[in-house]
Amino acid sequence: MSNLKDRYLKQVDVEEVLLDASNILAFNRARMEGKRELPIHRYSILVVGGLFFMIATVFWGKIFFLQVVSGEEYRVIAERNSVDKALIIAERGVIYDRRGEMLIWNEVDESGEYDFPIRAYTNRSGLGQVLGYVSYPKKDNRGFFFRTEYLGRSGAELAFDETLRGKNGNKIVQVDALGAVIGEFAIDATTSGGPVTLSIDAELSEAMYNIIATSSIQAGFRSGAGAIMNIHTGEILALTSFPSFDPEVMADGDDITLINEYNNDDRLPFLNKVIGGAYAPGSIVKPFLAYAALENNIISPEKIIVSDGYILVPNPYNPSNPSRFNDWRVQGPMTMREAIAFSSNVYFYTIGGGFGDQPGLGITKMAENYRRFGMGSLTGVNLAEEQIGVVPDPAWKKKVFDDDWRLGDTYFTAIGQFGFLTTPIQMLRAYAAIANGGYLVTPHAEFGKQGEIQNINIDQNKMKVIHEGMRKTVNYNGGTARALERKDVAIAAKSGTAEVGVGNAYVNSWAAGFWPYEAPEYAFILMMDKAPRSNALGATRIMGEVFGWMSVHRPEYLGIEKNDITVE
Repeated sequence: MSNLKDRYLKQVDVEEVLLDASNILAFNRARMEGKRELPIHRYSILVVGGLFFMIATVFWGKIFFLQVVSGEEYRVIAERNSVDKALIIAERGVIYDRRGEMLIWNEVDESGEYDFPIRAYTNRSGLGQVLGYVSYPKKDNRGFFFRTEYLGRSGAELAFDETLRGKNGNKIVQVDALGAVIGEFAIDATTSGGPVTLSIDAELSEAMYNIIATSSIQAGFRSGAGAIMNIHTGEILALTSFPSFDPEVMADGDDITLINEYNNDDRLPFLNKVIGGAYAPGSIVKPFLAYAALENNIISPEKIIVSDGYILVPNPYNPSNPSRFNDWRVQGPMTMREAIAFSSNVYFYTIGGGFGDQPGLGITKMAENYRRFGMGSLTGVNLAEEQIGVVPDPAWKKKVFDDDWRLGDTYFTAIGQFGFLTTPIQMLRAYAAIANGGYLVTPHAEFGKQGEIQNINIDQNKMKVIHEGMRKTVNYNGGTARALERKDVAIAAKSGTAEVGVGNAYVNSWAAGFWPYEAPEYAFILMMDKAPRSNALGATRIMGEVFGWMSVHRPEYLGIEKNDITVE
């Protein structure tokens, strides 16, 4: 049996192959019947088994690594790849001017850099400091917001940030295995920011800016600024500061070259000079001194004082070398009204510090009265950071210079010099108080809002003298604001020139006042900064061009009908 088994399992002899076929069963050869199979060799089985084991080991090792070693990490990634909770940035509110013109609005970023609305700003010139700009929400390098709000940086964007800022929302984002978004579902809707309507007339502000810019180039002024305010409500009708900047450039932050030019410009384009610039006021403080002198019975408004072009104050330590205080021209005899109109330094030296037989108000009462009208204090306007300014007095001089107060200091303070610094907005509010009967109104830029009012108790009869003097400044021969005389509206004004710089080589030029004279509604201020002394173009002529523009384009502000327009 064993031999037979070995015979059939191990080998087949030739003779057996040649056996007579007739003795073999009939098999279906096509279906492999009658064929004998030999067993697979053990070595082959071991090789194949080994290969399968190695492959299984690799697969199980990878599964272990993915599921156990890095399971948590890949689980988080998988969840994020499929469903994510994303922030929806709310739209910021739109800003309009008083006439309904859109000044700031929102747009879709066509470049694809931002996936939230971007701010768009008007192309009108001279509104940079008024409107301000924002910084956008920011993402980290993984695409997550670390700053989720627009940040108002200056101007109206900062002043009204609470109103303009919306409430962000959330959404669920669904993506496929390749990261493509296949669906979005809002779960917390956004709330858009509220609109803001400014009291500013954008076109008027632009016109004032262009006039200031052209005049600055023509006359060599370094910069300039101007504003117009409703004397009863404090609403700022126009406000501009030259030079300005493009808010959109600052919000986008991409034009590094231009931003560096802004930063390195010594004319300070980011400074709102109406609110944040402090300058020597010069002669525009004289009406306030005149009123204080009347209120304190220092002088009658009809008393005549003569200016020969200067006064000499004896020097007790050196009689041969008296102190000389100059007028800007020989004025001759004048009452208070003419003194205001002519802007006589001698007259105001005399009633401020005293001279000859005429007593003076003195520095203490003088400084108190300046402060009474808001000089040397913040106005409360919210469009920019304010400067407080300086009203000189003995305590200030002692603190700053460690020196005693002298008569000459009183004289110079009487004409708005000697360390005297005010902001244009302070002087605008002060002139509004002259015009409205003695009420300090808080300036603001919100349409329809009533500013806070402080009664400073003015004697209306005495203030009438100041009004008359300011009217003479415009319509009287020799008046220093003759450039503001018009047939269509009566303006009361005061000019001012302040010497600045080393050796008083430069001057600041001011124009201030109100209109209409008979029933005042608006006050104005215009300041031109640092022109050569030889310059003949003053702020009153520049402001006259602004009135000329208004007479054509905004006659309603002048109280005139369009068919009564007079072009001058």
